[in-house]
Amino acid sequence: MDAADRPIVERRDAPLILSMPHVGLRIPEAMRGHFTERALGLEDTDWWIDRLYDFGAELGATVVRAAVSRFVIDVNRDPGGASLYPGQATTELCPTTTFDGVPLYRAGAAPSPGEIDRHRRPYHAAYHEALSAEIGRLRRLHPRVVLYDCHSIRSVVPRLFDGELPVFNIGTNGGASCAPEAEGIVTRACAGAAGYDHVVNGRFRGGWITRHHGDPGNGVHAIQMELAQRAYLAAEAPPWSYDPVRADGVRAVLKPMLRRLAAWAADAAYGQKGSAP
Repeated sequence: MDAADRPIVERRDAPLILSMPHVGLRIPEAMRGHFTERALGLEDTDWWIDRLYDFGAELGATVVRAAVSRFVIDVNRDPGGASLYPGQATTELCPTTTFDGVPLYRAGAAPSPGEIDRHRRPYHAAYHEALSAEIGRLRRLHPRVVLYDCHSIRSVVPRLFDGELPVFNIGTNGGASCAPEAEGIVTRACAGAAGYDHVVNGRFRGGWITRHHGDPGNGVHAIQMELAQRAYLAAEAPPWSYDPVRADGVRAVLKPMLRRLAAWAADAAYGQKGSAP
């Protein structure tokens, strides 16, 4: 794996990690010829999520970002290839179609099982090793750590879900990946945001990152946030332009919410207080 394909880690010391697994735009040169022209447009990227959450530095959050596109390998899928949403349409560990079901690869160029395995070892493993290292580092400093997994998707994707997606889609794997207090902080922030709708553990309950790393019994609290892109993009279509005015409205919800999550994680005495900050 080239150095430019490795996950990017910005280390800070607050008990908060912002994971950005689907912001990567790189496709290794040796693979580019396998993809269709449409695939090279990378339409299912979590566009501008790194910009939307750029206040993370001010909060002291560690940021882990993928460099490689999810079309190469999706680091938020089970590395064994098992579906995280049995019975529902989804994309694979190494996706072969877009969210809309359009083929990504030229005829006969889709990856073989051996090629998928070769992709998994450098790219998928590297991302999760980076997350594990940062979780371990911060747990040595704090009684709890929040791993907040940042995502976005088009508001309407009929193949994946019916109707229009709420703006805030909170996933905690049915409450298994974090303490109720952490889920409550996020839910109350979204519920109190005028003009936005939300759901908890709806269509998006949290992917492999949330499910694999969330371990509330050992002080690791993982939450996935899937944002509808209409909340911060000028349009949910190429060129996927960032809308600063729309984005500022969402940021006004996300920033204080994440500040409260970090304060909760840092507070060793919280368990005796009985109420969220």
